[in-house]
Amino acid sequence: MTIRGLAAQPPFTTKDGSTIRSLLDRTNAPVQKQSLAEARLPTGGFTQRHYHRVTEEFYFIEEGTGTMEIDGQKESVGPGDAILIPAGAWHQITAGPDPLRFLCCCAPPYSHEDTFFEDDGFLA
Repeated sequence: MTIRGLAAQPPFTTKDGSTIRSLLDRTNAPVQKQSLAEARLPTGGFTQRHYHRVTEEFYFIEEGTGTMEIDGQKESVGPGDAILIPAGAWHQITAGPDPLRFLCCCAPPYSHEDTFFEDDGFLA
């Protein structure tokens, strides 16, 4: 049985600029096909717009409000919202007037190597 408490997980900054605590991934559990992390953005903070070639993501908003952009479409998001980010979709999330806290599930597990930016010269 594998159980990981959030408070015991060290925070780190992902390639897109969000601060996360990995709950379950290849670095701390016998995970093969997915990862789960808690991400936080400060008031007005945002991730750098990016995409993942092979990784599909779910975001689940726990606290705060913000704006989610996927392939040019923008929607307001808040607590209780679940967001699908398909592999290959350009995306960015921006926190509103309060800090934003959300869960991020990636399949396959998140990796810096599968995170691409406009200035990388790659297109999805």
